[in-house]
Amino acid sequence: MKKREIEFANIDHERLCRAGKPEAVFAEFKEPKEVVEIAHEYVDRCGEVLITRANEEQIEALLEEFRSFSVRINRKARTVVIRREEAERQKAGKVAILTAGTSDIPVAEEAAETAEFLGMDVMKFYDVGVAGIHRLLDPIKRIREEEVDAAIVVAGMEGALPSVVAGLTDRPVIAVPTSVGYGVNLGGLTTLFAMLQSCSSGVAVVNIDNGFGAAVFAHLIARVARL
Repeated sequence: MKKREIEFANIDHERLCRAGKPEAVFAEFKEPKEVVEIAHEYVDRCGEVLITRANEEQIEALLEEFRSFSVRINRKARTVVIRREEAERQKAGKVAILTAGTSDIPVAEEAAETAEFLGMDVMKFYDVGVAGIHRLLDPIKRIREEEVDAAIVVAGMEGALPSVVAGLTDRPVIAVPTSVGYGVNLGGLTTLFAMLQSCSSGVAVVNIDNGFGAAVFAHLIARVARL
């Protein structure tokens, strides 16, 4: 296999073996040709790659370059998964992903795509926020009944949903604040602070709009639980 020389990036091929999670390609602020070069390096060496925060120009460049590969595009999540070939993957746990509203779905979809890339089964419960709390009854029942390793709860506005979910389940809750909200939402800071102040225990909080980080955290929880 011909070795590719990439002057602008140091590729960490051993992260999966070393840390239990692969490196993803964060496409934001990169030129399309740079994303393509890095993706090629991963696919050549590892057989697959996950690209996050991809814009339309980057997506089109990847589709053109990897026409003969298995390519999965999720434009709402802004993710691209490229594999040399599609194969059945060993399952690595189950995660439930909930959103407070429909505007939180893009962040939730980034989490879902990441979790699926990592081999997890994903259960989705969207638009079940506290403004209509009766909508949460069935998701809580399903989370209790099924072997869910963790729940990722994505919310903007006042960020109340993770506290409610954590108060009703015995599973770790990973809270994801989003930049969705009016006025003093301050781009998600108000939601972030509210989640950090959760009165329910068992809630971990990732950064604003970080669906990728939440999914990796859920994967590591499931991985350790199955050791």
